[in-house]
Amino acid sequence: MGPTAGEFPEPVRQALRLADSYVFGTEPGRIPAVLHEAFEASTDDRVRARLGATLARCWAYAGAHTRAVPFADAALGHATATGDGVLLADALDAALATHWGPDELPARRELARQLDDVTAHLSDPEARTRAHLWLLTVALELLDLPAMNRQMRALELLGEESPRALFFAASRRLTLDLMRGRTDTAAELVAVADRASEQAGLADGWLVVASMRAYAAVHSGDPTTAAELARLAEDFAVAEGVRELYAEAAWMWLGAGDVGRAGALAATFDAGVLAALPRDFSYLPTLQLVLDVALHAGDTELIGRVEPLLAPYAGRPVVASGGVMFHGVTDDTLSRAADVRGDHAGAARLRADALATYARIGATWWREQLEASAPGLPVDGDPRMTLRPGAPGTWLVGHAGTTTPVPTRKGLAHLHALLSRPGDGIDALSLAGGAVVEDDLGPRADGTALAAYRRRLHELDDALDAADVSGDATGAEALVAERAALLAEVSAATGLGGRARHTGGTNERARVTVRKAIATAIDTITAADPVVGRHLATHVRTGFTCRYEPDHDHPATWEL
Repeated sequence: MGPTAGEFPEPVRQALRLADSYVFGTEPGRIPAVLHEAFEASTDDRVRARLGATLARCWAYAGAHTRAVPFADAALGHATATGDGVLLADALDAALATHWGPDELPARRELARQLDDVTAHLSDPEARTRAHLWLLTVALELLDLPAMNRQMRALELLGEESPRALFFAASRRLTLDLMRGRTDTAAELVAVADRASEQAGLADGWLVVASMRAYAAVHSGDPTTAAELARLAEDFAVAEGVRELYAEAAWMWLGAGDVGRAGALAATFDAGVLAALPRDFSYLPTLQLVLDVALHAGDTELIGRVEPLLAPYAGRPVVASGGVMFHGVTDDTLSRAADVRGDHAGAARLRADALATYARIGATWWREQLEASAPGLPVDGDPRMTLRPGAPGTWLVGHAGTTTPVPTRKGLAHLHALLSRPGDGIDALSLAGGAVVEDDLGPRADGTALAAYRRRLHELDDALDAADVSGDATGAEALVAERAALLAEVSAATGLGGRARHTGGTNERARVTVRKAIATAIDTITAADPVVGRHLATHVRTGFTCRYEPDHDHPATWEL
């Protein structure tokens, strides 16, 4: 629950050791009473600061926000009086825990900034871990990619000197990897977190490790493991009476392919339960997961109960407590709920916003899930879509025979070229105004080699886009080098004498320039016509090679 007791009196040390046994989210039993008794018995600012912060966290983690706030305030006052940076960091951590609701993000940003200032020159690894963990959590809530990377790296460096920091580093690294569509690191990160939890003696470490395994199983398509852990989560939720964990278990069952069991658990969130949910760290994740399950289960009554509660938080990323997991963005579930209600225009706007967010952060798995659920055309079924030059300085965009002028953007010409050649790949260098580059593979490449080449090239393009949006220049450089080496190897293997197809620097600049131009153009189109914007966001692919992939189930007729 908090830093070590140090040289405090024995009753205080006993109370703090008892608090270390608390499992996040469960009924705290006698722990608050023991802490409170020691708190009231002392007049020492140091003791009251430590006990007050621990008591505040205990109540906050148990969902009793109103009980937690006075002790967090008291801890902050006592810690300030001592002038002890470690105690002040502990008190600020407790204050953050009591301002963890969906409406308190500005307060969290400010408190996290203060915590960062306090710990900047502290050597205490626990205080520094808490600061970087909160800053990472806030960065996730803001989808601030550079800040995420910076705080993640800071946690990993701390992990070299502290098992507790290593546990948080491994578990949050998996959060970021799964957010960005990576599952290949899951097994190693789970093993590291499990060992670090045991070394640090974390009472609830096993629960986080189980969650890591469960979400990795859902993202990687492992229904057997997902079902095993969904059952564990459901049993724990029932035994401990943790209502919010019902939502996580339901979503795990959904990932395991058992929609019936997922829907039954989600349906326990009746109007009374939803009204009683505390506005704390669990509020947005609970609503997001329940709504997602209800949408898959076709439970229109539950959709109708949850959607109005989540709607005020449109545009928000959903992050489980302390950054344990990224649950997509609210625009994702809200767009699908709007379609159920028949508000297809509203659904299109929300879906386009969600897809743009997923593209920006490289959230491949989430983007693909939403794309798979997207209806192809407006409800009237008119297949006509328009993207063509208009009056000087404008283009016309629209659907079903209606058009809206938008200001000229370079990316609009790129999109026009792609739409003119549906299904064909066009090199980014060509779109950017360079020479057309011929295909290195040539007619002598066998089908297996060609298929493998294209698969890996697509993976590298996605990874490069993710590296771009995350500001990972080093990673991007490595990916470009791998791509160049792959091209050289394949060219040599197919008898082309190793002739280089691309000039790395030129092609890399073209890829980045074209991707940004197309993304800006799609944003411009979406603001004018969400239906067209959604369609393009779903079916246009960028990279070294760009293409428009038509929707074969609901083909559009383009007026160009």
